[in-house]
Amino acid sequence: MVGGGWWMVDNYLEAWMRRTLWAAAIVVAASSSVGAQQASTMGLAKDAKIAAAFADVTPARLRTMDSVLVSFGTRHTMSDTLSATRGIGAARRWIHAQLSSYSKDCGGCLRVEYDTGSAVVGRSPERPVVRMVNVVAWLPGRDTNRVVVIGGHYDSCICSTNSMDFTADAPGADDDGSGTVAVMELARVMGKHFPRGFDASVALILYTGEEQGLLGSTQFAERLKREGKTVTAAFTDDIIGNTIADDGRVDSVSVRVFAVDSLAVGGGELARYVWATGALYQPQFEVIPVLRLDRLGRGGDHRPFVERGIPGLRFSERLENYKRQHLPTDTLNAVNFNYIAKVARLNLATVASLAAAPARPEQTAYARDRDSGGQSFTIRWSLVANAASYELLVRRTTAPTYTRIVPVGNVTQFLLDEQLDDVWVGVRAVGADGHRSLTTVVGAPGGARLPAQRR
Repeated sequence: MVGGGWWMVDNYLEAWMRRTLWAAAIVVAASSSVGAQQASTMGLAKDAKIAAAFADVTPARLRTMDSVLVSFGTRHTMSDTLSATRGIGAARRWIHAQLSSYSKDCGGCLRVEYDTGSAVVGRSPERPVVRMVNVVAWLPGRDTNRVVVIGGHYDSCICSTNSMDFTADAPGADDDGSGTVAVMELARVMGKHFPRGFDASVALILYTGEEQGLLGSTQFAERLKREGKTVTAAFTDDIIGNTIADDGRVDSVSVRVFAVDSLAVGGGELARYVWATGALYQPQFEVIPVLRLDRLGRGGDHRPFVERGIPGLRFSERLENYKRQHLPTDTLNAVNFNYIAKVARLNLATVASLAAAPARPEQTAYARDRDSGGQSFTIRWSLVANAASYELLVRRTTAPTYTRIVPVGNVTQFLLDEQLDDVWVGVRAVGADGHRSLTTVVGAPGGARLPAQRR
């Protein structure tokens, strides 16, 4: 062949094999003992109140908010902080005012604050020290120490031409005006429909300093660690508004979620949870799990949490266009607000479900069962507050998600008829209202272990 023909064939075959293997895995899941529907949703149960809140997430509101963000000209972290109409200061005060109005509408259910600090901008040759001001809306839960975090970064830049240019226009309509308005809308809708909160608290945060090296999210992750908070998961919405690629391809029916498949930390378990939640609440909007930290050579505000041993995940549009990111061409006319609304609804279902559920078991242990000739294993896990029961989930080590669900009741030990050498087994807590926690992988390398039982 000529003109790179063999390369094209190799890539076609590789893509075909990936699709075939993925489809085969789904077929295996669909034919498992739990049935097709449970296999695709991992046995999660739909909450009617969460589903009812979807209707309040509106593309028109998202567009209106994003247009205001763009109107500030630039939201570069080092831009004007005094002007009422331009720069990062005007943007954060407007965000704070919007979140405060949402809190007033729900009877003060949201606690809105500035999360302040300072950081060295290491990407600048002058290494200036810059004030960091995140904007946070807290929805307190019954457990104020356990937190689910979801954020987006409200700063913008034209980093593709000059990362330190803080005076030129940097509209940032998609990067990351799209994620910012999704989180703001989530704060409004959750406050309206769940003013009393959930079992865990929710932190809805708009970060600054992302474009200078994840500075705002690092500040907040360090704060939560310093305050002794237990973070169930940390999500970020970053670039969730584009649906048309430069070559004309269109995709408004799928979204990527990026998470490291670390068994001990649980990033892969978080991706599976989002995947299952999406299948349950928005089956026509495909969640595509990508089991790596982020896009190649890029970074997002979930990373500082992952680096501190917390499950983190990034929501990103399926089709990116690098001819608009970090450039003056990142304008409103290229943003699809119906698409952002779909992502925001997925955010809502995921965050609310996790916050309503008990915590996941912190520690696990296993032992080979001698009476069965080693074909069964005794699984143990630590007690979880407010758990009504527990479930064990099983998947082959090569399977993308769990294919067997075993309800075990309100116990912390169970003899499982599985050869643990050949599978991954997870354990999760189930609340009295049916909400499921994240899954903790039993015997994960580097994971927390229960002390050995005395014989």
